[in-house]
Amino acid sequence: MTTQQRALFWNEHLNAWQASGLSGQAFCQQHHLIYHQFLYWRQKQIRSEHSSSAVGFARVAPVTTTDGELRINLPSGVSITGIHAGNVTLLGTLLRQL
Repeated sequence: MTTQQRALFWNEHLNAWQASGLSGQAFCQQHHLIYHQFLYWRQKQIRSEHSSSAVGFARVAPVTTTDGELRINLPSGVSITGIHAGNVTLLGTLLRQL
């Protein structure tokens, strides 16, 4: 298998993993993949995404849900839900990690 074929193979599996909702380890077990290879290709994908993305501020869309909690939708597709006055400090910590 060529490097390009391996990259395509892992890209397809990583996309399927992200859609699955499973942990990486559980996904690898179900699909008979080697977990440390999964981690290697996941890191390559992350580095590729970061190097190709623009540096700067991202537009964040806060949405108030019907139960009064706040939901933050990030451009990457990540959604942070369940924010309220009691845990808003945690939100700052989470966002600093992203």
